[in-house]
Amino acid sequence: MFIPCDRGGGSAAPDFKGFTLLMPAVSVGNVGQLAIDLVISTLDMTKVGYFYTDCLVPMVGNNPYATAEENSTELSINAEVYSVPSKKLVVLQIRSPFIKNKYRPFCETLLSWVKSSKYARVVLLSSSHAYQRDDEQLLGTPLRYLLTPDLEKAVGGRMKELNWKEMEKVAAYPGISDTDKVLHIPGGGITKLLFTESCSEGIQMAVLLKFCSEGDNIPDAFVLVNYLNEWLQLIKSEVSTSNNSTDPSSQWKIPSSWRLLFGNGLPPALF
Repeated sequence: MFIPCDRGGGSAAPDFKGFTLLMPAVSVGNVGQLAIDLVISTLDMTKVGYFYTDCLVPMVGNNPYATAEENSTELSINAEVYSVPSKKLVVLQIRSPFIKNKYRPFCETLLSWVKSSKYARVVLLSSSHAYQRDDEQLLGTPLRYLLTPDLEKAVGGRMKELNWKEMEKVAAYPGISDTDKVLHIPGGGITKLLFTESCSEGIQMAVLLKFCSEGDNIPDAFVLVNYLNEWLQLIKSEVSTSNNSTDPSSQWKIPSSWRLLFGNGLPPALF
């Protein structure tokens, strides 16, 4: 359930009709969440509300996008909503894992909000275990996309222009039968369920994902957000003077909270 921020003078819900909803799947390496961090920080998005749900582990912390001492003490919770109306973009950032057996209730609540808010489309940033790729998925780029049938009609041609690679279906029974193919996204969290539910409910959804492994996933986040930017053009790509190539990576603003991704350094007193 979406709860608007109360900034005084009432708390009427903002109008998201025709906007794009961008959100992460809580998946391997937290790549989608890190990519969302870059989008929120770079576009200087305004927090407009919270997504209240009992499907996520409760958490509270300081402002992850603090730019000065004055706003560093603002509190953040497990699911918050940000917006930049000039780009008709809304972002849902999820900061904690799902409670066991709560995937389906969350998807139902989220899609109900998507329909009631009349979003134009949903873009889900996700990731999948690199070590569980089949032979075909080992070739070429580690990036993949999926489109629901309703969105395929609208942007399928654009994906072909970009020369993007659609997520392959794999054999349901490897070594026994190669004819039965299924969508398999190991480590993808809610990705498969949310995508299949969106297909059946006629919601326009795109999934952008990267094959990766657990570890320092900051480089994966940059790759995924650049992949997103190829399509949505959230920031302009500038030509790098070093090799005369286009590289938007340096234009993404790293949030202050990333300094603590791996905790503090070892206290000198230990030695």
